[in-house]
Amino acid sequence: MTSVITGDIIGSRQQESEHWVEDLKRILAPFGATPSQWEIYRGDEFQVEVSNPEQALITAILIKARLRAIKSDARMSIGFGDKTHDAEKISESNGSAFIHSGELFETLKKQKVTLALRTGDTNFDEKLNLMLQLASTFMDSWLVQSAEFVAVAIENPTLSQEELGQKLGINQAAVSRRQKRAQFELVMHLDRYFRTQIKQLSIL
Repeated sequence: MTSVITGDIIGSRQQESEHWVEDLKRILAPFGATPSQWEIYRGDEFQVEVSNPEQALITAILIKARLRAIKSDARMSIGFGDKTHDAEKISESNGSAFIHSGELFETLKKQKVTLALRTGDTNFDEKLNLMLQLASTFMDSWLVQSAEFVAVAIENPTLSQEELGQKLGINQAAVSRRQKRAQFELVMHLDRYFRTQIKQLSIL
């Protein structure tokens, strides 16, 4: 079982092309080698394979936070399943994870949804997508400072508030305020719930 995130930059036509493409490359670089593990294509679309499905949601949230921190955003679908063809380019690989991600991605714009997932298990998908839609009501409006905090906190899960403050150049009280504003505890709670559920699913 693997997972694939398919996404595109919202409002990319209004942005200076070169500028955000380079930003997106920097954001995706930590997730492995390009084009085998991630790729940017058709100008503003991208795909990332997250080989440990339990990491898929937090990876998508991290990409979102990094983009919101530079006043951008993305629509993303996460597909789960197998990988039957491993190509040199991720966009040419295949399997149910890629099909789920691609087909779901095509529906996001019409549904005005920015983050959704598909495993092929209808009950699971319905329940988790409702949670993601609720979480998107605040994640879609993260301001730069909140988004920066979320990204740094996800990337450094063992750091205390004080240590996160040192990384962000702010004091502990300011870290606490940003954490509350970003609803970070709720985000992490959602991620923990998702991990327990996907584990049970992958056993089936």
